[in-house]
Amino acid sequence: SIAMFVAGASGYVAQQGWLPLANFLNSQAYARFASYDLSVIPLFILMGHFATQGGISKALFQFAAGVMGRFKGGLAMAAVFACAAFGAICGSSVATAATITNVAYDEMRRHGYSGRLSTATLAAGGTLGILIPPSVPLVIYAILTEQNIAKLFAAAMVPGIIAMLGYMAAIGIYVRLVPGQAPEHDEVASANILGALKGIGPIAAIFILVFGGIYGGYFTPTEGAAVGAFATFIAALLKREMDWSKFKNCFYATAESSAMIFLIFLGADLMNSALALTQVPNQLATVVGSWGLPPVMVVAAILLFYVVLGAVMDELSMILLTIPIFFPMVMGLDFGMSKEYTAIWFGIMVLMVVGFGMLAPPVGLNVYVVNGMVKSMAKARGEPPVPISESYRGVLPFLAADVVRATLVLVFPAISLYVLRFMQ
Repeated sequence: SIAMFVAGASGYVAQQGWLPLANFLNSQAYARFASYDLSVIPLFILMGHFATQGGISKALFQFAAGVMGRFKGGLAMAAVFACAAFGAICGSSVATAATITNVAYDEMRRHGYSGRLSTATLAAGGTLGILIPPSVPLVIYAILTEQNIAKLFAAAMVPGIIAMLGYMAAIGIYVRLVPGQAPEHDEVASANILGALKGIGPIAAIFILVFGGIYGGYFTPTEGAAVGAFATFIAALLKREMDWSKFKNCFYATAESSAMIFLIFLGADLMNSALALTQVPNQLATVVGSWGLPPVMVVAAILLFYVVLGAVMDELSMILLTIPIFFPMVMGLDFGMSKEYTAIWFGIMVLMVVGFGMLAPPVGLNVYVVNGMVKSMAKARGEPPVPISESYRGVLPFLAADVVRATLVLVFPAISLYVLRFMQ
């Protein structure tokens, strides 16, 4: 946020002078943060923290382990399923990865999974936190492009499910091709599946309540986020996992995350305003249009740029900085579908590709978070830590699954748009 703010302020002053910048700053912060739509972000973040502190994640993993444990690599698949289910009430990639790591890593290691596969699975599964609605980056995309949040959430569901199944397939193939990464058979007790099923009941109920209400037209996404946060708090109370200390921590953590996101918003707004004064976005769109490339090739080039940019930036910064440049360019191309569908499809493509940056070296924020947590766990038990190079080797099969999925959605936009037919 500071880097974008300094660059934007310098560009603004160079083109317009100090007084116009001062006038812009005088009104921009209030104009941005007074937006009613932005309140959906802290509400969904709070919903995720209530779920984390309420012990819901443990029930998720226990149920998934009971169902999937009979397969080779089943516990790893269970961790992916738990990440997807937790992402349905969280909306944050890092929070999902960190939460499921707390409950799944020790169990995977105890059953004979390698450190490479365990950490890679949890890091990759965490990316489902922003693919399965609700998704904070998708909300930000909707606000920037003035698109319907509910329709974007609906469009993300099928690609999110495909991502989950793709990760499970990658695990199944990997453990058969690379010996020693997983036990031949997971001895996971399945007698408590019914009990665990009762444990995930609140999650299913909250998901149906929130998204059923949004898609049924009973309340807006912002109201749905408020209902979801309150319902998740009640679920945490009923599980008797929430105390006063955890309650306060939920709000502190939400405030910190929201402040970080909104500060990035402010820096990106100034940067994008300075870019708009230069007319670079419009000139870039004109130049690309003059090349005569097929529209799909233009989008593919943009997505490759996001992959490269993901090596040095987080997903929120990428979206805030680049969407004002790329979105008008994409909307000027003809994909044979309505402008609304084009905007939604492009948003889903961007959401999937920025997730690459959460896994791919040299940054891979999810990999760093999971590996750091695992180091602390290993130190507490007096075991050697998992080298981060091993974690990066482990995410390669998941990145391959990501490439296949992104290619499918790029070539066949109907994959992400099919659900929208039922919302007309």
